[in-house]
Amino acid sequence: MEAKWRWMLLTAVAPVAWGSNYFVTRWFLPDDAPLWGAVLRALPAGLLLLAVMRERPRGDWWWKSAVLGILNVGAFFVLIYAASQLLPTSTASTLMATSAAVLMLVAWPLLGERPRAAGVVGALVGISGVVLMLAATSTGVVADGPGAIGAGSGGGGSGGGGRLGLGVAASLGAMAMSSVGFVLTKKWGGGIRVLSLTSWQLVAGGLAVLPVALLLEGAPPPLDGPALAGFGYVSLVATALAFAAWFTGLRHLPAGSVGLIGLLNPVTGVLLGTLLAGEPFGPAQAVGTVLVLGGVLIGQHPLLHRGARVKGMRRDVPSGGAGDTASDRVASPN
Repeated sequence: MEAKWRWMLLTAVAPVAWGSNYFVTRWFLPDDAPLWGAVLRALPAGLLLLAVMRERPRGDWWWKSAVLGILNVGAFFVLIYAASQLLPTSTASTLMATSAAVLMLVAWPLLGERPRAAGVVGALVGISGVVLMLAATSTGVVADGPGAIGAGSGGGGSGGGGRLGLGVAASLGAMAMSSVGFVLTKKWGGGIRVLSLTSWQLVAGGLAVLPVALLLEGAPPPLDGPALAGFGYVSLVATALAFAAWFTGLRHLPAGSVGLIGLLNPVTGVLLGTLLAGEPFGPAQAVGTVLVLGGVLIGQHPLLHRGARVKGMRRDVPSGGAGDTASDRVASPN
């Protein structure tokens, strides 16, 4: 059970970092260059990990890296960047939390991981909290700062509604692409070192977006000190570190359990949006946060309980002969 807790805590680094990414993107990075934002986030992180690992793709991993790089990095980063500029921090991050259920469903046909009752209940409880927080924040989406809905247009009106719709569409598109990409990473990634796997996807995704950024947005945007610091954080912490932690979790935990841990993303987004950006936080957000955390714990309970049971059975089985065989069968991985 202790090992499961360690893997879960390590995996949790990713959604916490991603939840903080919404605030950093919206307040520190240029709001008119989403393609360059994706390139400057992915390529530095990928090249750094590639230089550290010094391992290139071989065989079919060239095209697999390209597919995963587009799903998990290239298209995903562009859509997330756009959503971060079009939506309040809390709204953008809570929409992405629906990936907890989508990841669980996608893993069923692709990995043969049948959704467990506790996982489904945990996802429903957690997503209910997400919906509650989203409903509360949608009544006060006008916020000060670059990229806020209604900013520069007097707030509200048809322009604000159009930005809201585009932001929601971008978030849902990013969620769908990344859910498929993460499950394929788990399906294909066995035997490949996690940091190498991460570097290939980041480089492939960044290179895929680079020519499109040059064609549609021209030269890279000028970056001042805060923007450089923001990109440094986004690239190193919210990308290199976060993706390595997430892919490590996918290797050691069921995809559905990893998806539920991802519900920590909106909690981080809501808290940072409230503490640092002055976004509203009332009773509905508080109840929603409790539901999200409860959903994560409910969904992980069978995994931890099963680990504890296996450990106890190992102690009870005598050594030698048939006892070892029975113990080996009990301790076999899922």
